[in-house]
Amino acid sequence: MMRDILYAPWRDEYVAGKEVEGCVFCHISQNAKEDEELHVLYRDEHCFMVMNRYPYTPGHFMIIPHLHTDKLEELPDEIWLHMSALAQKGVRLLKDGFGAHGVNIGMNLGKAGGAGIAEHIHMHLLPRWERDTNFITAIAQNRVYSTDFEKIYKKLRDLLPKYL
Repeated sequence: MMRDILYAPWRDEYVAGKEVEGCVFCHISQNAKEDEELHVLYRDEHCFMVMNRYPYTPGHFMIIPHLHTDKLEELPDEIWLHMSALAQKGVRLLKDGFGAHGVNIGMNLGKAGGAGIAEHIHMHLLPRWERDTNFITAIAQNRVYSTDFEKIYKKLRDLLPKYL
């Protein structure tokens, strides 16, 4: 039997790195001094924006409330409206600053809804480009990340103040 091997050295940090106890998003929320290490793009009193460590596309980030909840329907209106305003600014950043042709925005609520981290709601922003889906994604069910994660993080972080 032939086995396909995908070389992914950036996952080494995940496998060998420190393990977070409890909610990973609460850990990020409570450790502002580690923003660069945790790839936080922005934070304020209601929310933070953080790069997705296992992105679908280069530049994929999330908007996450500091409030730990798995129930969007119980999120205070003020925080939901703030997340929505950050999403608008994030879309502008991805299109105008990062050159995306389009953006997918989504929330997977609950494990049954597809959430990888179901205990803390979060909104995904995924930049998209025409013809960015190819055979390896559609047929082999794998993703190719075509650029360096750290470079993308630094680029978005540096661009963000212009769009806030």
